[in-house]
Amino acid sequence: MEPRIYKQIEGTKPLRSNESPKPLVSFISDVPAPLKESMEAFIESHPNWDQYRFIQAAVAAFLIQHGIESRSITRLYIDNVFPQQLPKGNML
Repeated sequence: MEPRIYKQIEGTKPLRSNESPKPLVSFISDVPAPLKESMEAFIESHPNWDQYRFIQAAVAAFLIQHGIESRSITRLYIDNVFPQQLPKGNML
C-alpha cells in the first residue's frame, strides 16, 4: 500500500509530536456514492440529525459491535440514537 500525502487544510495546523492530542479527531474520507446518497436521504428525512451526529452514532455502533467495551462509547451511541428531549417549558 502506497503512503498517501495529504494537503494541510486551510485554517488548520499540523499536530507536532510534542503537542498533546486534542479530544476531537477530524478526518477526510472518500465515501462510496450509494453510501453517501443513503446518508443524505436519511438526514433529509430526519431533520433532528446532521452529518456529525450520524457519523458519531455509526462509528460508536461499529466499535460496540466489534467488542469495544467502553462506557463512554456506549453512552455516546445511546445519546446520539436516543437524545433526551427537554419539555417545551424547560428550554435553556
